[in-house]
Amino acid sequence: MSGLDYETVARFAQQGGTLYFAAIFIAGVVYALRPKHRETFKRLSHLPLEKDEGEDV
Repeated sequence: MSGLDYETVARFAQQGGTLYFAAIFIAGVVYALRPKHRETFKRLSHLPLEKDEGEDV
């Protein structure tokens, strides 16, 4: 029988998936921490605290 049994394929899929999602996570963190986006994220972080124009409370 060849070396591609269930355990080998499952191990490859688990390790490959872990590396894939780790790379996606790191890319997201790098994107969020870039100085180019600092002002945009700072402005958006205060958005929930702003009062709406039609709000009377």
